[in-house]
Formats: sequence, structure tokens, C-alpha cells
Amino acid sequence: MAASSAVRVGLAVLLLGTGAVACSKGDTEESPKMTPAAAVAKAAKNVEDITSLSYRMTGRTPEEGRVKADAKMRLKPDVAMSMKITALDQGADGTAEIRLVDKAMFIGGGAAAAKEMDGKSWIKFDLSTLGAAGGESLGAAGQADKNPAQESTFLTGSKDVKEVGTETVDGVKTTHYAGTVTLDEFRDSLKKETKVTREAREKSLEQYEKLGIEKFTMDLWVGEDELTKQFRMRGAGDKGPLDMTITFDDFNKPVTIVAPAAKDVADLAEMLKGA
Repeated sequence: MAASSAVRVGLAVLLLGTGAVACSKGDTEESPKMTPAAAVAKAAKNVEDITSLSYRMTGRTPEEGRVKADAKMRLKPDVAMSMKITALDQGADGTAEIRLVDKAMFIGGGAAAAKEMDGKSWIKFDLSTLGAAGGESLGAAGQADKNPAQESTFLTGSKDVKEVGTETVDGVKTTHYAGTVTLDEFRDSLKKETKVTREAREKSLEQYEKLGIEKFTMDLWVGEDELTKQFRMRGAGDKGPLDMTITFDDFNKPVTIVAPAAKDVADLAEMLKGA
């Protein structure tokens, strides 16, 4: 069904797509003697101060193939998110929109979904009840409120991080860093972090462990203001390759997300009761 296809694509891309990266502004002066590892660590430290971000995503996921997305997210004082995604290999049913508002997630499949759901183009998931429901797809939905800034910190666990050179990304002058890192190396690097930081970063590992990805090749482009402008993650999983590039447009600007009109929404809980 078109509706179920849109939901499946939405959940799969959400699981990986919210693995976005961002940094808040820190000290703007960088020591000329700063090593690549130190520069990457400093950018990762700035992740903790993010309040909101917007970004573009393009690449390939292990199960859904080629995808692209535009998203914006608010992290503080509460979590809200909007993402428009397209699974390029899924045909007409591969486009969906996701919104997270007041602890409820809405996945919209447009006109194709409306044909299958009596004119309703959105499905509502109550995130407070999904954990008890079980199931892989529901577990993915449960990660909708995950801080999307943590994947950028993976490179801090690399033992071979290096500076590639200076490059311009969307008009922003950046320094390009690259390296490889295993999940075990990254987890080991967290021992020196505070409990709050360690727990936040460890949460990002779970989705990749489920995909069977053990090692990443990573590229990170950091601006002169120590904001991460772009990053790329590549890895081989049990179900295929992952290759995602995230490019950031804005940080810490007001983000407003509204729920779809009630008349256009089908509540998953009510649908399950009916079934």
C-alpha cells in the first residue's frame, strides 16, 4: 500500500537521517599548532550547546537505497522536527514528510497515502506508547527525538585523523579532516567524557550496530568559526552500504513546527484498534 510504503521509507530515513551533525559557536581563534585530532575534538565539544539546526542530506542507506532530505530541528527548550524526504529508488511512493510535535510523530505520504486512508494523508504515532509496542519499525520511530548532533563526534575516536586541506562549501571556507574509526574505538574514546556526554553519544551507536556497521570512513568540514559545515559517513553493513553526506544551513535560529490539520491525520492507535 502507498501508505505503508511512505511510513516505511519515513521511518528508515528518520533512523539515519536524524544522524545529522552540528556545532555551536565557540572560540573563534584556533591555535596554528592545533593538531587535526584536537581541532576535531574542539568542534565535537561545541555539539553540546546546540539549540536548533537545519540541514540537507543526500546519499544511500543500506535498506532504502538513494535518498535525499531537507530538515530542521529544535532541541531546546523542547524537541520538534520537520523533515521532507525522498527515497529516489522507491518510485512515486518514495516521498514522505515527517513532523515531530509535542511528543507525537506524524508521517505524511501525500496524495498516494490519502487514497489508501480514506482521504487522510498523515499517520500519527504517539512516541510515549511506542516503546511498549515493540517491533523494529516502532523502535526506529522511538529515536525521532534523538539529538541529531552526535554523529559528528565519531571522528574523535579515530586514530588516523588527518587534515586534507582547505575547501569552500556553499561559500563557506572550511578545513577538511578525514579518518577512519570503528565503533569500538569510538566507544573507548568516550571513557574520558562526562556521563551526560557519554550517554548522549553512545545512543548514536545503537542504530549502526543494528545495521551491522563496524567501521566508518569519515570526512568532516569545519568552518573558521568552528561550526561543522558538512560531513560524510561511509560504512558497509549487513544489508548493504551506507554513504551519507550532511550539509548544514543554519544553527541556533528559531524553529517552529506545527502539527498537520486534524482532519488529515489517521491515528495509529485507533487504526490498530480497528484491526
